[in-house]
Amino acid sequence: MAERDEQAQPPHDDLADSLNDLFTSVSTMIKSQLQGTNNQLEMLEKMNVRVGEEYKGLGDVASGLRVFVEQLKSKSGNFDQYVQQIDAIEHQVTEFEAVISMLDNYVSQLESKVNAIYQLPPPTS
Repeated sequence: MAERDEQAQPPHDDLADSLNDLFTSVSTMIKSQLQGTNNQLEMLEKMNVRVGEEYKGLGDVASGLRVFVEQLKSKSGNFDQYVQQIDAIEHQVTEFEAVISMLDNYVSQLESKVNAIYQLPPPTS
């Protein structure tokens, strides 16, 4: 009867077990690599979302700066009139200083002439 039990059971196949272990290991390795790739892609997606939010915020800042620059331009346009008036006044002051200098020279010359004319000889007694 012992011989029948041995014959009834198929012989143990080491090669089949080894191949089964090999295929299981390769399958596990591929699943792990795919999971790692999936994790990397999820992280990349999150990074893209974060960068997109950051760029959107920068776009809002740039928009605000553009509006601010336009406001400054309109305000500086209002000052152009005053700058032109100041330039005209500066030009007039320069001309006025030149006239004053000429008058000062003329007055000095007149004063010298008057002093020369009215210079009295010392009194003789």
